[in-house]
Amino acid sequence: MEDKPHILVVDDDTRLRELLRKYLADNGYVVTTASDAADARAKLGALAVDLIVLDVMMPGEDGLSLTRSLRERSGPPILLLTAMGEVEARIRGLESGADDYLAKPFEPRELLLRIASILRRVPKPDSLPRPCLGLGAFSWDPARYELRRDGDVVHLTTAESQLMAVLAEAANTAVARDDLAARTGNAANPRAIDVQVTRLRRKLEDDPRNPRYLQTVRGQGYMLRPD
Repeated sequence: MEDKPHILVVDDDTRLRELLRKYLADNGYVVTTASDAADARAKLGALAVDLIVLDVMMPGEDGLSLTRSLRERSGPPILLLTAMGEVEARIRGLESGADDYLAKPFEPRELLLRIASILRRVPKPDSLPRPCLGLGAFSWDPARYELRRDGDVVHLTTAESQLMAVLAEAANTAVARDDLAARTGNAANPRAIDVQVTRLRRKLEDDPRNPRYLQTVRGQGYMLRPD
């Protein structure tokens, strides 16, 4: 039991919530369920979970609002579920801090694959190089997948941490968007890298419109330039 990833499923649809609980449990996960955002907060306050499967359209506080709130502090990766499949809806989900996005109706097998993909990207500190990179008031510790400012940890989503790790490994060298997408599990949607870069700049740069550390190299891609 201790070796199985723990997933929190948050959905106001009782039938779907129970179907997801049973399906994920049958496929090797420990599953806890919550009926709304308030219930999810209570469960997260009492339990350690590895990933949240979160419905967007819920009464009261919706999934996007809950995602933004959870992203203000450290927390597990989030996979959003929603009936809205439009590109703009997916982008709003990513901008709110979600790690992935799956539109309803979906094939259960696809849900399993996306969950497995996210969990594979969860940092494995022992396999990473140790030297820290200085970025002004910030430092990036690749051994811990941690961005710190004056010693305090700055929260990054799993996707943001993965992107930082790839850019840090190639510091001072431009990495093409497609390469970044392939190495961070976004091969099917390279444009998601642009969203992640924008979010990282908001956290890392004094002036995100004129970045000092996370730069765009025209015609080549993105580059991290430490001090």
